[in-house]
This record gives sequence, structure tokens and C-alpha cells, in this order.
Amino acid sequence: MTVWTPLRLRELTLPNRVWLSPMCQYSAGADGVPTDWHLAHYGARAAGGVGMVMVECTAVARDMRTTARDLGIWDEQQVAGHRRLVEVISTVGSVPALQLGVAGRKSSHGVPWDNAGTRSAVPPEQGGWQPLAPSAVPFAGLAVPRAMSTTDGTRLLEDLARAARGADRAGYRLLELHGANGYLFHEFLSPLANHRTDDWGGDLQDRLRFPLEMVRALRSGWPEAKPLVVRLPAEDLLDGGLTTEDMTVVATQLAAHGVDMIDLSSGALVPEAVRLTEPLHNARYGPLFRTVGIRTAASGMVFEAAHLDEAVPALVDAVFVGRALLRDPYWALRARSSDATDSWPRQYHRAF
Repeated sequence: MTVWTPLRLRELTLPNRVWLSPMCQYSAGADGVPTDWHLAHYGARAAGGVGMVMVECTAVARDMRTTARDLGIWDEQQVAGHRRLVEVISTVGSVPALQLGVAGRKSSHGVPWDNAGTRSAVPPEQGGWQPLAPSAVPFAGLAVPRAMSTTDGTRLLEDLARAARGADRAGYRLLELHGANGYLFHEFLSPLANHRTDDWGGDLQDRLRFPLEMVRALRSGWPEAKPLVVRLPAEDLLDGGLTTEDMTVVATQLAAHGVDMIDLSSGALVPEAVRLTEPLHNARYGPLFRTVGIRTAASGMVFEAAHLDEAVPALVDAVFVGRALLRDPYWALRARSSDATDSWPRQYHRAF
């Protein structure tokens, strides 16, 4: 088995195991609908040899966006825009997938290229909003969130189920919940962000209650035949935070609740967390998480063809490639074969 062999998840067969990581473009309008930029960006990567194109983190509700330029999937206009995007990705040769986002306390900040970017809060008078989170504990210099009530939780679960139904109607074939990098799912899990004393706080099993409800809500709106993935932190990389032992417990519970694969990340809950920089740093957690009987994928510093062979199958079942594919939409084709006619679109053969 190599990274270029198919992988089956439920009723979906992915043609290879090199996938576009969901990298936010911050290029939607106020309506959250995919634009021509998204069509061009994702279409090029779909033609570039990846087995799956995962569209960037897309908000399930207006107040769960990271920025006012995020994609959304909470209304029918957005679903129609995603359907057009799915058609482009499918037509030029890849499997369309969608990452859903629930930003939590990392909500209502600037886009990366404006002012202080993702560390800069955007207040309501400038078009922002108050974030919701497990506890009223802010992320760095962002706004202090409001601690979620049970009513907020019920509404969010409805948002998730609606988003899953919308993603299905748009034609996406795989769905991922962003449960890492300090977003709401991760915030509930970590004792560094969840200070609740009710049923949603306390020890790990109690902190896991609402994240599992989130998964159940997604599964209620997502067809049984289609795979569900969760991007999961392997650890918090900070004293007092989540450990790999904690997260293998979480992964076991996710598998029992209909999650087919975890997409491993690490850290990023708070700015002080250690930042890993070695190639394949997240993939190296893969063998540990495989022991709980769930498929694994990972992103993080995958930028050479040799990294693909090192990762699959020894470490993980698939790899997500992000920045390398931002720089070069045809990176996967270059990594795959020295003979262009073996893998490049035939429209381009005369260039070689």
C-alpha cells in the first residue's frame, strides 16, 4: 500500500490518500456564499491530483464564524453556492468534502492580512459580535465570550444538524467537524478553557458530554452511507491541558458515536502552547491513536514528496497537505510521478 492507493470510508472510495487541507481563504462576502475566488481556488487544486478537496472551515451559524469573511452554510443561498462549488470540484476530478466550523471563543476576529489579524478582536460596532464559549475565558486579546447556556447549546445542536443536511444537499461526500485548534469542540474538552461546574464541566467524561452531543447532531443530519471525520487535538502541549492519554479516550468515544476517522492536530488552544515545527509532527501521533481502532489522518509540515511515503502507511492512513498546495496547486502531481502523462490532466500533456 502507498499513499497513491484508494481508501474506503463507509460507501465512499477516495482515489488516493493525499488530500487538500481546509485552509481558510477569508474571501466570502457578508452573505457567506462561495465566490468566484473559491471556484478558481478549489477547482485548480481538484485538477491538481489530490484525492479529496476539503473546502475550508465553513460556519454553521452567523455567530460561530471566525471572521465576517468566512463561508457559511446556515441558509439556502449558501447551500446553492456550495452546490456550484461541489460541481466544479467533482467535474475536474476530485472528491468534494467540507469542514464545518464552530469557532467558540476564537470568533469575531480580523482576517490575517488586516491589522493584527487573527489576534485582533472586531467589536460589534465594527461588524463583529460577542463570541459564545463553554466559559467566559477569552483567547489572548480577543473578546471575552459569553458562557453558553443550555438554550444556546440546544440551538447550536440544531445548527449543526441543519448544516449537515445542507452539506448533503450541496453534494459533499465527506464531512469534517473542526474539533481542534482551540475551537468550541476543543474548548469544551480542555480544562484550560472549560471551567464549568454543571453537567458540561468537571472531569474528562463530563467535559466530553457536549462534544459528543455535537457529533450526534451531525450524524442525525448526515447520511449513514457518508463518512464523518473530526479534526482532533492529539494534546494541548501545555501543562494542565489535554494529554495524549485523554485524547485516546476521546477518540474511542468518537468511534463509538459514528466518527469514521480523526484528523490529528495539536496545541493551538492558547498562544502559549508549544508550537511543533518538525515535518509530519501531527502524523507522528498516528500509531498511538490507531490502537483505539479508528482511521487516522494528519496535516502539519508536509511539503516534500518523501514525507508522503514516510507517513503512509507507517504513521497514518492519509495526509492533508496545506501550505504546499497553497503555493502550488499541482504539488501532488509533481510528487506523484516523473512522467507527466501518467497523472497530469491530458489537457496539459503538450506542455511536457
